[in-house]
Amino acid sequence: MSLLSDLVNLNLSDTTEKVIAEYIWIGGSGMDLRSKARTLSGSVTDPAKLPKWNYDGSSTGQALGEDSEVILYPQAIFRDPFRRGKSILVMCDAYTPAGEPIPTNKRHNAAKIFSHPEVVAEEPWYGIEQEYTLLQKDIHWPLGWPLGGYPGPQGPYYCGVGADKAYGRDIVDSHYKACLYAGINISGINGEVMPGQWEFQVGPAIGISAGDELWVARYILERIAEIAGVVVSFDPKPIQGDWNGAGAHTNYSTKSMRKEGGYEVIKKAIQKLGLRHKEHIAAYGEGNERRLTGKHETADIHNFSWGVANRGASVRVGRDTEKEGKGYFEDRRPASNMDPYVVTSLIAETTILWKP
Repeated sequence: MSLLSDLVNLNLSDTTEKVIAEYIWIGGSGMDLRSKARTLSGSVTDPAKLPKWNYDGSSTGQALGEDSEVILYPQAIFRDPFRRGKSILVMCDAYTPAGEPIPTNKRHNAAKIFSHPEVVAEEPWYGIEQEYTLLQKDIHWPLGWPLGGYPGPQGPYYCGVGADKAYGRDIVDSHYKACLYAGINISGINGEVMPGQWEFQVGPAIGISAGDELWVARYILERIAEIAGVVVSFDPKPIQGDWNGAGAHTNYSTKSMRKEGGYEVIKKAIQKLGLRHKEHIAAYGEGNERRLTGKHETADIHNFSWGVANRGASVRVGRDTEKEGKGYFEDRRPASNMDPYVVTSLIAETTILWKP
């Protein structure tokens, strides 16, 4: 095994100018990440200079067998923490051979919204709190939980320390460092309320980059869990009963909100979000009705609410924002399995472009 480890960690930079590029895309379910590698003749830092590629869409639920070719367009480049050296990860979106975005390509529409002059002028910032649950591979039961049984009630696990409180910290810390290595603006991690559940935060990120960075952070997490023999679940309510669900709270601000007098802009934006509550809920993740029950630090899915420092509201405004009269707010409705391209662009569209 030591030879295998040596080969896996081989530094190609000593012997060749060639670079390995891992192309990443989103499969037909909207949550299944796919990837494959190719060799480049040298280093590339601009995604526009990377070659387009194709894959068999009939094997990912994105095309018919008799016309199965789907084209990958490189959109963002990150350093590869697995192969290291000059190797790269490439976030792509998918198109037909005629150049039309396929139905599961949510990035294309998001990019159009983020390139709108009014949105560009507002410089939307995002900070996404991605919660997830680590599961034992063979039985799909949370890591650290007794086989087929339950641990003690919630309370000691949130940000907890100790072998009986924190399960999977080696995976979580490996992911944290790997994201920093990749160039993802990961801003922190913590243990969550339900044992075996964790969170990482990506941001602040501007516009479309928030979606690119979160998707690649998810990819890196899946790869590390693969090595560890653990399953990552983004289910918004992986365990029924008196256990917290998993969300992807989305913190948001615009240039106008960050300026003096921004609190009034924030309140108007929140009012707009309330008017489009049903539309946002429909786009905020599958199975979210199992999580947004009005319990376990959530608002009821059917009713929109907001408040200062209120984690039981749909939208929370921080005490600092209220005190300073400017800042950001947190949309607590998105589920852990939401598509960040959809959520970030919809928030920008509603708060900046939409006229009620």
